[in-house]
Amino acid sequence: MKKVERINIIMRYINNRAHFTISEIMREFNISRSTAIRDIREIEAMGMPLVAEVGRDGGYFVMNNSVLPTVRFTDNEIKALIIAFMATKNQQLPYLKSRHSLAEKLLGLISESQQDDLVLLNQVLLFEGTNPHNPDLLDLSDLPHPMLEQLIQIILADRYLLLSTEEAEVKSYPIYLLHLYREKNAWQIEGFDLEQHQRRIIPVDLLTDVKPYPGKKRIHPKKIAERLSKREEAINLVLELGPMAIAQFKKYHPLKISMAYTNPFQTTAILKTFINVQHPDELAEITNWLLFLGRDIRIREMPKEVMESIHATMFSLFGES
Repeated sequence: MKKVERINIIMRYINNRAHFTISEIMREFNISRSTAIRDIREIEAMGMPLVAEVGRDGGYFVMNNSVLPTVRFTDNEIKALIIAFMATKNQQLPYLKSRHSLAEKLLGLISESQQDDLVLLNQVLLFEGTNPHNPDLLDLSDLPHPMLEQLIQIILADRYLLLSTEEAEVKSYPIYLLHLYREKNAWQIEGFDLEQHQRRIIPVDLLTDVKPYPGKKRIHPKKIAERLSKREEAINLVLELGPMAIAQFKKYHPLKISMAYTNPFQTTAILKTFINVQHPDELAEITNWLLFLGRDIRIREMPKEVMESIHATMFSLFGES
């Protein structure tokens, strides 16, 4: 019997009794004392309010009037949750162990026929991160960067951070965190540098330490927003997108770029952004992305450097033809 199935059966056993002991659990389910204790602790962690009685004949009972309401999932809700896990495999998401245990618990809640349905879906549904040669529903082995969960825990308490990175040399950056995002298979920190008074992007992969920034040197979030708005660059790229370009946009787009639909049927859209043509990496990235969008675009405004880069890329790919 699998662990999740055993724990669910033990929970039903407990629900039908006013009082039980570890010895009873051991005999009933033919498990060792250490296994029974671990299972009881896990059941407590899941929210069942058990009270331990001390003494020779002590045991456990469920606290009166304190049983949490049972959470029940519909068949489609279970499918939605498991498919979400399937779709986000190999994404280096945080809390991997918790995602794995949650998947186990969900599978333990459903019938064998529902499990068979999920196994079939797992065999036929392919996503960007799917490994078709390993169709295990519980194959969640994509470990994120070890600093990611620590960073998230600190962010929940304080967005003023002192980040230490190790590049060619060790550096420290005092920032106010604006966003933590994942782009191009890498986690990035977008923050306001509290010393340089500018927006800064720091890869999570470079982090060696994270801690709260001292309170005396902080800038109020409203002042940060004002300073950022003053530094916002003027828009220099304006495109009209047709349905095929919109479909490509949905497949992938740089995080800072957004579009606005221009009709209620969402078949046309407008895109406005700023491109730093003095930054070679950004120029190369936007060139490749515009070619990825395809021909279903109409240019309203575009820096000549971007246009020249597109022409040069096309020439290198196809020559004079």
